[in-house]
Amino acid sequence: MDSGHIGNGHDASSDLHLYDTIHNHLVGLGFSKNGKGYYVEGGLTKQKIRDLHSAQRNDILKQRQSFVSSQGPALIKHFATGRDVNPDAIDPEIVEVKSESLDSRLFRFASLLWSVPVSQGFGRRLRFLVRDRQNGKLIGIFALGDPVFNLSARDNWIGWNHEDRCDRLVHVMDAYVVGAVPPYSQLIGGKLVASLMTSQEVKRAYERKYLGSESVIRKKKHRARLVLLTTTSALGRSSIYNRLSLPNGPHFQRIGTTRGFGHFHLSGEIFEALRGHLEATGHPYASGHRFGMGPNWKLRVARAALEDIGVDGNSILKHGIEREVYAIPLAKNWQKILLGSNKNVRSLTSPASEIADFCISRWMVPRAGRDDRYRNFDPESMIQSLLD
Repeated sequence: MDSGHIGNGHDASSDLHLYDTIHNHLVGLGFSKNGKGYYVEGGLTKQKIRDLHSAQRNDILKQRQSFVSSQGPALIKHFATGRDVNPDAIDPEIVEVKSESLDSRLFRFASLLWSVPVSQGFGRRLRFLVRDRQNGKLIGIFALGDPVFNLSARDNWIGWNHEDRCDRLVHVMDAYVVGAVPPYSQLIGGKLVASLMTSQEVKRAYERKYLGSESVIRKKKHRARLVLLTTTSALGRSSIYNRLSLPNGPHFQRIGTTRGFGHFHLSGEIFEALRGHLEATGHPYASGHRFGMGPNWKLRVARAALEDIGVDGNSILKHGIEREVYAIPLAKNWQKILLGSNKNVRSLTSPASEIADFCISRWMVPRAGRDDRYRNFDPESMIQSLLD
């Protein structure tokens, strides 16, 4: 990318200013620049990835300050102290989140704790809390939403062509947030939460909501049977999904990586500057995420604005942070369903209680025996950490 090429026949000084603003922002995040674009020097450690997302996270926390201040004191009562947790007595319950409810506010608050900001999901969407019946406190959260349309690692692994994907992507959901909250996260509770999203209870919740529903775009009823989940790691190699396998049930299979391409590093004021540039030129993308523009409206805005000022969009949007992609088949004949040769699903799902018993005895109780620091956790510290 060469600042000497900035300008497309309109206000060249404004274009150069926008370019300089983007450059300074990326360098401030920790990116370095070469002739091909921006990159991160050295290995991408988990801490480096957190640092690169810090501006995006700070923007979100700034927007949510009023919510945290007003709702936080009541919501943290749903988080356990370390003393509230008896590892041998953990008894998970999956609770589907309804809009405009206490559970919805609790999900929203918990999602702010993630160091890499949580997506809001799009299209079909199911959100869940995992609570501990022994004390009524929150163990973790997970949410399923429409998968992205283009994901080469997934499509190559399944064996899909474009037509297959158009016809049968409805049988796939993507887990866009998965994890435990403290103190359960200190007991490897993330593996429990991830495992529970493969349960019969979740499959039934999906089918209650979407089986026989009508496609928004094609206006066609489909048999939306959930046979595959996908998810991606947030911080490089996943400690939650790696080698996660349930007895006689689903296996979390690493199937590739994402391309390290997106717009998370162009958050907040930078994105608004790009959108403002399009607005000044009368570009239709500037007016907002309209139906028909697809879920990647922000990506489209960024690319259009960058190319309008004479910058190769790929040089900015290729951030290089690849995420591991995992596939979790929920049926023995998942591939035949997704390729259209079978219609009747041979399910691999198990009751949540069976999954929980395995996870608690396999990971959580042994961890508690090796490391009792979880007992020191006090949720009162969370509100201030979100407001600082």
